[in-house]
Amino acid sequence: MLTRRIGIAAALIAVVLAPAAGAYLKFGTSVGNQVVGLQWADFPVKYQITNRAVAGVTPQQLQAAVANGFATWGQPDNVNVSGQFNGLTNLDPIEGNGTVIGFMSKPSQDRTLGETSWVIDDNTGEIVSSSIFLNSIFAWSVAPNGEANRFDVESVVVHELGHLLGLGHSSMGETDLQGGGRVVRGKRAVMFPIAYGQGSIVDRQLQADDIAGITDIYGNATAAATLGALQGRVTLNNVGVYGAHVIAFNPATGEMVSGYTLTTGGHFVIAGLKPGQYIVRVEPLDDVDQDSVFDPDDVINVNFQVSYYSKTVAVPAGGANVAIVVAVKAK
Repeated sequence: MLTRRIGIAAALIAVVLAPAAGAYLKFGTSVGNQVVGLQWADFPVKYQITNRAVAGVTPQQLQAAVANGFATWGQPDNVNVSGQFNGLTNLDPIEGNGTVIGFMSKPSQDRTLGETSWVIDDNTGEIVSSSIFLNSIFAWSVAPNGEANRFDVESVVVHELGHLLGLGHSSMGETDLQGGGRVVRGKRAVMFPIAYGQGSIVDRQLQADDIAGITDIYGNATAAATLGALQGRVTLNNVGVYGAHVIAFNPATGEMVSGYTLTTGGHFVIAGLKPGQYIVRVEPLDDVDQDSVFDPDDVINVNFQVSYYSKTVAVPAGGANVAIVVAVKAK
């Protein structure tokens, strides 16, 4: 068994323990000579809630937010995701205690709103258990329309449940540097690594990037038959670019779904796409802290200009397009 952790940051991003990139981002682990995606083998995911209240939030209210969060991730068509509440517990939400969700005080992580950890079967890549803690040093709210000067429990829970289910951080967002960190200007994914500010409830709802990611992991046969994928390479001077951010934009729907080049050859695959014509944009991963997406030891190439594929790309239902190559230029 092995354990991993990843979290979401408050207004300024924290350093978190990010696992190595698998392929929105899906988490992966090595099994023999293959890399397999992390996922649950069976649903519903059975979880407990730590019997600990914080100002403004009871354990029962936290449980209601978690139930709403599981329902949110189960909303996309042809996706099998669900949770089952198995009672309150006095156990802390840490690895080794089973699948437990609750509040804990972590003053040393003063920029981290929440964090998810897993215990993984390293023989299969299946998630055995997963715990989520919300940092009680912050002010929290479960108000239906949000509450000024407090972070929304359900919004952060939805993000952390995305991790629990096997999704990593998306880079679908824009930030500004401020005070030694980054603040969000806007984002197009719940799984962006930085939360909106206090009072916001925007992240209670999934966006296209989140839906594509969860469908890629847990979509059924109908999803596989009705959705498509986009694949290809990003190169610089005919050499693959590792860690490039690739965005597929559907002008007919206005939806954006992203992925990353995850091999030294610059290969990428973005699945869970609605059939149609897509504009493909490639950009350096320089608008978030790279450690929130990739392993800190990975060497990410950001020394290239934003580029577009020369024409729109047709994504058919039930498969992937012919592989494209996007050649970028150095800055």
